[in-house]
Amino acid sequence: MEKYDVAIIGGGSAGLAALKKLADLGRQAVLIEAGKQPGTKNVSGGIIYSKKPKQGRPYNVEDVYPDFLKEAPYERRITKYVLHAASGEKDYAIDLTAAHEYQANFGCSVLLNRLNSWFARQAGKAAERQGGGIVSGVHVRSIGWEGQTAIIETDELDPFQARAVIAADGVNSEIAHMTGAREKFTPEQLYQGVKVVVKLPEQLLEERFGAGPGEGAAHLFAGDVTLNHIGGGFLYTNRDTLSVGAVYHYDSLLGNPASPSALVNALLKNPLVSEMIKDEVAVKQEIDRNLPKEEQLRARFAVSKLIKTWGELRDAYYSPAGRRRLIESGRYKSDDEIRARMESVKSELVSKYSTKFVTDYVELEYSTKLVPDGKRCAMKKPYHRNILFIGDAAGRGVFIGPRIEGLNVGIDDAVRAAESVNRAIERNDFSSIGEHYSQQVESSPYTRDMREIDKDYLKTFLDATRDVPKDIVGQRYGVVFRLMSSGTFRGLAVGLANILGYDKLLPLVESEETYVQVPIEIAERLGKPVKASYRPTIPTVAERVAKLKYDDDRQSHIKVTKPESEFMKKMVTLCPTSCYLLEDGRVVLQHEPCIECGTCAKETEWRHPRGEKGVSFQYG
Repeated sequence: MEKYDVAIIGGGSAGLAALKKLADLGRQAVLIEAGKQPGTKNVSGGIIYSKKPKQGRPYNVEDVYPDFLKEAPYERRITKYVLHAASGEKDYAIDLTAAHEYQANFGCSVLLNRLNSWFARQAGKAAERQGGGIVSGVHVRSIGWEGQTAIIETDELDPFQARAVIAADGVNSEIAHMTGAREKFTPEQLYQGVKVVVKLPEQLLEERFGAGPGEGAAHLFAGDVTLNHIGGGFLYTNRDTLSVGAVYHYDSLLGNPASPSALVNALLKNPLVSEMIKDEVAVKQEIDRNLPKEEQLRARFAVSKLIKTWGELRDAYYSPAGRRRLIESGRYKSDDEIRARMESVKSELVSKYSTKFVTDYVELEYSTKLVPDGKRCAMKKPYHRNILFIGDAAGRGVFIGPRIEGLNVGIDDAVRAAESVNRAIERNDFSSIGEHYSQQVESSPYTRDMREIDKDYLKTFLDATRDVPKDIVGQRYGVVFRLMSSGTFRGLAVGLANILGYDKLLPLVESEETYVQVPIEIAERLGKPVKASYRPTIPTVAERVAKLKYDDDRQSHIKVTKPESEFMKKMVTLCPTSCYLLEDGRVVLQHEPCIECGTCAKETEWRHPRGEKGVSFQYG
């Protein structure tokens, strides 16, 4: 039986950071990933931060990958951060850039397929030098023990041994469930996130958002776009795409079920968002049915090929690197020649095939995931025997109003876990590895953020909202705002709040009034009118699923255990890809379109699909 120092389960950004750090420490580690390759199963909003808190030391992405800013395929450095209160065609914008930059070195928008593939190359090369590496397409089935050594069984490989295990298998961690390390997270402890990736040429994006090359913006939305749920929407600029989505308290969705697709659609229909995502789109027209079948087929092929050519030329023309690539290839001599060819193709489409060019938006990918609320569900003991839980698997994430951090928290956990494993190997003693790792996690500044209100961050946020009349927030929050806005009383008020703890404060702060009613009133009273210049053509759930890539497994990875329960009946609405149907009062599953978000995990036997099976995200 093969034996390794360490087995890491899960090839997301946290698991890969653990592999890289262990390799840098000279340790042999193997990472097991169920997807075809790291990145294909990962989804994020998302922004990755590098932090510099006043107290404590976090381990940042550049500590693990020193060339991150120079070489990593992140999307854009976020230099503008705005919160929008929305109501109908009115919008009121609050600049929260100071809060975004609070104790931060930088924040970058990311798409995880691209980024985690790069992380995997760096971590994999380092691990191979130590006799380890990455094994993709493998799903862990069980973990047992012989003495202090973990015995890992998978669906695809022979069993192997590991002196320690790092569990980085996400919010629906099977390692946590199969070992009894923790119960499944409850809806009260989670958010559900839904996202679409929207195409927008690079330089058009920069013009629209007033961003320089490589720079970008983040926009958050509250008010009527929430459809009366606790949470909000987001729009992040990537290099030549936009990440548009919504994140909501899972228990709020259970109390007032709405499909994830409807929630993101509400944001897409917001007039400001519609204007942000709009683009020129080629629309095929019906081919003359009186033509011979062969001519019809030839015309359809020609139209599809020309539209693809036009789109590729247009993307390249609106990208400095794209234009340079075409010119260096020898296909074109100048920017003007590229533009002329692009216009020529468009003219041919219009004159010969009656193609219409309209204002609309182009949606590339649809995804969802559950997000742990670290304030509510971070594991008090993030270990079980010689298994250390990191990132989402440990329920760790900073989710405080407009402050949303997860990727950097997972990387910080990963380094602490790797150092705890390294210490145990040096001492040849794994009996206290969990306690040592737990102490390291306790010393993380992110742990403090999950437990305590930061009065300085609060001041930064309040300063940004100082122009909002206090009478709008009503009697419920008026006194709180006055106290918190006072330099004299803020420290006392925050101190008292931290004594009370998040558990007692959250029902007051995280409410429908906060996320829906107050933003609507702000928009109505202070907002500027925004009118969309078109109506976006939004895909159906079926059309969104049809664009995704699957390697379907005939063996379902989900088993419904309570088909008549009220929870499962709500899954008919809450499942993002409509996997559930209600037949004769019982919920039945059609697993083929599943995107593995785990929304249904609470009352199902839920597992990740077998190796390489299931959905593969192209953007993530």
